[in-house]
Amino acid sequence: MKIILVQDHLRSGGTERQTVLLANAFAAAGDDVTLITFRPGGAIAGTVSSNVKHVSLQPFDLGLDWVAPGLFGRLSAAKPDVVLCMGRMANCYAGRIQRALPGAHVIATLRTGRSIPGPFRSSLLTASHVIANSQEAADLAVSGLSVPADRISVIRNALVFPASAAPDKARALRESLGAGEGTTVLLCTAMFRPEKNQRELVEIVKDLPERLDWALWLAGDGPARAACERHAAELGLEARVRFPGWQADPSAFYRAGNIAVHASRSESLSNFIIEAQAQGLPAVACEALGMRECLVPDTTGFVVPHGDREAFRAAILRLADTPSEEVASRAEAARRFAREAFDPARQVAAHRELFARLLSKAR
Repeated sequence: MKIILVQDHLRSGGTERQTVLLANAFAAAGDDVTLITFRPGGAIAGTVSSNVKHVSLQPFDLGLDWVAPGLFGRLSAAKPDVVLCMGRMANCYAGRIQRALPGAHVIATLRTGRSIPGPFRSSLLTASHVIANSQEAADLAVSGLSVPADRISVIRNALVFPASAAPDKARALRESLGAGEGTTVLLCTAMFRPEKNQRELVEIVKDLPERLDWALWLAGDGPARAACERHAAELGLEARVRFPGWQADPSAFYRAGNIAVHASRSESLSNFIIEAQAQGLPAVACEALGMRECLVPDTTGFVVPHGDREAFRAAILRLADTPSEEVASRAEAARRFAREAFDPARQVAAHRELFARLLSKAR
């Protein structure tokens, strides 16, 4: 198959990591794969396989996610079988791409809980098919956005970091960030955007009881980081709330942490919670689209209502106070669930099977 993936920029977010994982895996399976990005560079640009043709449309980085000069000309010349649009900006183009390439299968993707712009909505109705990364997102597309049920498939995210870090690396990390042997490390790895809501986690942990030796690690970078750091400093929490920055591979953080915590207001399926589960971390998360599909509620973690800080703290304490034998049981259940439900080989195969099915119908 000749497959083109379209993405605005290879920043460090979950969708971008999924884009690169899929492009690399399709190429490894023998497909003719091109990855078109609007902007050049990006934090994870170096992870694109040499077997993938990577084309950046902007001659230099304009800093504009929606500008895609020459997109339609390149697509028309390439004559792809499948065009997979990833991310909000790429999906805003999906409908126009389908009209420009009536012989190709243009697939829009629904991977966000954020508001959907008009061109994105139009694309969901115009594209040949839609992939949602959670059942909740698919149900919302059908009931709220009028996408025909027979034109939408659920293919969940794939694990990007399935391998565990070495124990000594995790121990060194804990020591470097001031966590003692008895410290309960609460971990969140996510881009610092307003909707990811790391500030709310700071508000939650500041009122944890004194009996709990805790630390909050907020790994990641982005426009909301500086304000969150200032807020933690104003509360006098610099020693306990740490900001280790963006991590190319957060595996050591998963191994060093004790509980995954997430207060995001906007998800479709949380890559962070999936990755944390795969490394055996129990989770406490605020309710968001697809969140209950990222864990086994009340077994491998807890989902609490947004704004209910007491419930969030109670869930943290329940996990922190768990006897060691139950900790091991929860960890094994989390690992087993995530590694089976989000297995990369299975998710890649699901994409390729969908593409083959669509192409067979067209013949």
